[in-house]
Amino acid sequence: MERIATADTQASATPSGGPLADESGSVAPLDSGLLDAMPRQREVLDGAGELRFGTPTPAAVSVSASTPAVPGEPYVLTALRRVRPWRLLPTPTGTPFTFCYGVLLVVTSLVAQYADPTFVNELHQASSTDVTHLLRDPFLVLVASALWIVGGMVSPYAFLFLLVLTALERRIGGIRAAGVFLFGHIVATLATEGTVGIAVLVGHLPDSSLHRLDYGISFGVATSIGALSGLLRPWLGLPLITLFGWSLVTDLIAFTDPMTNWGHLISLTIGVATWPLIRRWARTARVNRAATVAGAARVEAAGA
Repeated sequence: MERIATADTQASATPSGGPLADESGSVAPLDSGLLDAMPRQREVLDGAGELRFGTPTPAAVSVSASTPAVPGEPYVLTALRRVRPWRLLPTPTGTPFTFCYGVLLVVTSLVAQYADPTFVNELHQASSTDVTHLLRDPFLVLVASALWIVGGMVSPYAFLFLLVLTALERRIGGIRAAGVFLFGHIVATLATEGTVGIAVLVGHLPDSSLHRLDYGISFGVATSIGALSGLLRPWLGLPLITLFGWSLVTDLIAFTDPMTNWGHLISLTIGVATWPLIRRWARTARVNRAATVAGAARVEAAGA
């Protein structure tokens, strides 16, 4: 069978510069924008006004905040870029428990510094967790004794309170951080004062030890340090608990206030014993924060 060429085939075989004549001699129009058996291409005018076919251009690459760091950048520099110093201190919205408790301690410290010494001594006596007060009104004195800082806001424990409680609350939440602090404060106080009461009963200590002045936040702070060490990376948590523990042992060897020094070691041990629990709390808090961020992103995307 003889092959029959169509007009489009003949047009595609004709040079683009000349017209196409059919058998009758008439000139067929030239369709320069068509290729045989191919869809019409995009026609673009260049700067000189000549017709040319458009070519695909490479897509623009956008650089966002999620772009990974430059390969080969030291890990330390990458970590330093994420450091936000203001997160080391408590804030009303980020760490409400530490912030409100810190404000209360500032007030009581100012009272202890500027009020009449006799009045301050009466307040300290009424807040003391000695054996006599614990037997008479344990709940009141256990709470009241945690409202004072021995040495005021210039005490090292005041500085540790702000840093440690802020870091702990950011990881496990305000209610749980308060629970860890109060648990250590109460258990260590009962352990030390209970030992004093037993020693008085057996005759190893005089009866005046039942009225021993005891107040402050150091037991709760020591427990929080022990708990926080289990949530930090080993290169930070291990030196923290080692240095603090060594300072407590040094104070105990000095034997200036053995009952308080033993209370600090008991508090630190209590904090370490809470590691399994607080690590589970920290994982739960991270999951909840991730879910909250994802939910906010979905709502924002839906609104957009």
